[in-house]
Amino acid sequence: MKRLPSIKQLQYLLALHEHQHFGRAAEACYIGQSTLSAAIANLEETMHAQLLERDHKTFIFTPLGEDIVRQARYIIEQCEELTDFAKCQGKPMAGPFRLGCIPTIAPFVLSEVMTLCRKRYPELQLLLREDTSDNSLHALAEGRLDMVLLALPYETGPFHTEVLAQDGFKLVLHKDWLDRGFNQDISQWPDESIFLLEREHCLTNHAVKACELDDSRKVNPFFATSLHTLTQMVNNKLGVTFMPQMAINSGLLDSTELISRAPGNAAAYRDIGVAWRPTSTKARSYRLMADLIAEVLQQKCGARVSESLAASQ
Repeated sequence: MKRLPSIKQLQYLLALHEHQHFGRAAEACYIGQSTLSAAIANLEETMHAQLLERDHKTFIFTPLGEDIVRQARYIIEQCEELTDFAKCQGKPMAGPFRLGCIPTIAPFVLSEVMTLCRKRYPELQLLLREDTSDNSLHALAEGRLDMVLLALPYETGPFHTEVLAQDGFKLVLHKDWLDRGFNQDISQWPDESIFLLEREHCLTNHAVKACELDDSRKVNPFFATSLHTLTQMVNNKLGVTFMPQMAINSGLLDSTELISRAPGNAAAYRDIGVAWRPTSTKARSYRLMADLIAEVLQQKCGARVSESLAASQ
């Protein structure tokens, strides 16, 4: 019988790749450094391949080693899903489900998603993580998330993506600024009058594109870290901004003197969708979760469910 690598050896390999240090990787695996080193050496012997280039106290992964890490990550992911499948006796929407969400969506929908999940799927353990699109997709690739709720379009690589809703953009300004020409073409607005989020938030890119903010002179050099910060800036009459409808419908402008108006481009919106690994065995759970999230989005932003989702219902 052919000698095969063990799951534990692959887990040690992934830990070493993540920490890039034998000591830290061994500590993360609750084993001694010598045990980890021996396990990696045995793995190389089993595979008849060099996974690391060693130079006294340093090492790097070989190109083949990087490829093996990617395959090992997939194998571990499948093993974890197999274990969860057995624990839940093959039932969808049972056991742990790790959902990632970007910060410009999370505060406005996740509590409702959690509430509806507990009511509809009491055997599901919904685990939530709020992070940027890049970080969330990276976690999805490594099997640390099952699904990501994000704004589209966005480069998602090999993942399956599906648009669930459209979230319109609205011009938000102080009520005292109605007579300052913001009902005119954006080219006529004062320079540096538009406040946006930091560039790492994809909402800024979507707003710039959807609202046709081509003239960078109109954008203030200050970039906010959150929609709540933007609200305070605009409420203090420092400028105007563009906000998604779901944030406004969730009461973000309550207790302020701000009003919202349709932007010059009536078709200004961002798509809200989900992404998941097409290789996963949890396809039924992903579909049911997408359906549930779409219900919440319809309430939050008058969202229009995508044709592909509607056809599956």
